[in-house]
Amino acid sequence: MDFGIVLQTDPPASAVVDRMRRAEDAGFTHGWTFDSAVLWQEPFVIYSRILEHTERLIVGPMVTNPGTRTWEVTASTFATLNDMYGNRTVCGIGRGDSAMRVAGRKPNTLARLGEAMHTIKELAEGRAATVDGNTVRLPWVRDGSLPVWMAAYGPKALALTGRQADGFILQLADPFLTEWMVKAVRSAAAEAGRDPDAVTICVAAPAYVGDDLDHAREQCRWFGGMVGNHVADLVTRYGQGSGMVPAELTEYIKAREGYDYAHHGRSGNPDTAFVPDEIVDRFCLLGPAGAQIDKLKQLRDLGVDQFALYAMHDGVESTMDAYAKEVIPALS
Repeated sequence: MDFGIVLQTDPPASAVVDRMRRAEDAGFTHGWTFDSAVLWQEPFVIYSRILEHTERLIVGPMVTNPGTRTWEVTASTFATLNDMYGNRTVCGIGRGDSAMRVAGRKPNTLARLGEAMHTIKELAEGRAATVDGNTVRLPWVRDGSLPVWMAAYGPKALALTGRQADGFILQLADPFLTEWMVKAVRSAAAEAGRDPDAVTICVAAPAYVGDDLDHAREQCRWFGGMVGNHVADLVTRYGQGSGMVPAELTEYIKAREGYDYAHHGRSGNPDTAFVPDEIVDRFCLLGPAGAQIDKLKQLRDLGVDQFALYAMHDGVESTMDAYAKEVIPALS
């Protein structure tokens, strides 16, 4: 199992670069960041510095979207980084949550997302693609490689992931839901004539190593609120209790009243009081390193190839140290 770390690009950017360098030294293979240009600093500028100051780390957004940048610009940005540093990027992409909504836009449709994934990958790897009805190509790309991993929860999004994406990003670490969603992705891949096992599975969630579970829960409760934004969209689309989406994913948002993106992805988010302890425990990895190893082994047995650790709490350094000394060696 590979390990990634997910950071927000809060200033100073030098601190993000330093933490990514430390993550590589600790055994993490991937360095991810949020991509929401209003809430945080521009990640692609910072990726260049991260790549310059690391040797092997693969970097990318968790996740970008098809709406805040034109597709040829996204492709050219990835391709430029790859040309400079040797194919060390991955494009995590989804419909768009904070990046779109903070700017007053709606998340992208799945149709648009599917078209964007194809276009970005083709252009970044040096092939021609259609952009707004025009055939274009990046003539300077040589030996480009850009894996495109799609974030998804709902049945239609999971099906699109299986049909088209190189990888699947699931932003929660609940074994039951992981099994259900991985099965949906792999079934869609098989139906499309693809090798289901060729789709990389990445589970992303906060991890907090320590013995004080109450404190860890409070530090990571924000994650249930963030996931709840996507779940609310699913309930609107499919209805509550429709059977299209597991109740284990949708039941907890019944008390959700609203969401202020000013606190997005941060501990102490006042809009996440509705998230019960049970959800925090299911969606995150909390407690001693040994307990987290056991849960990660369970996820690995379900087909998870990478665990990406959201590091937005007051125990980042101690958790990274515990992963370097105990968790990563036990699963790598």
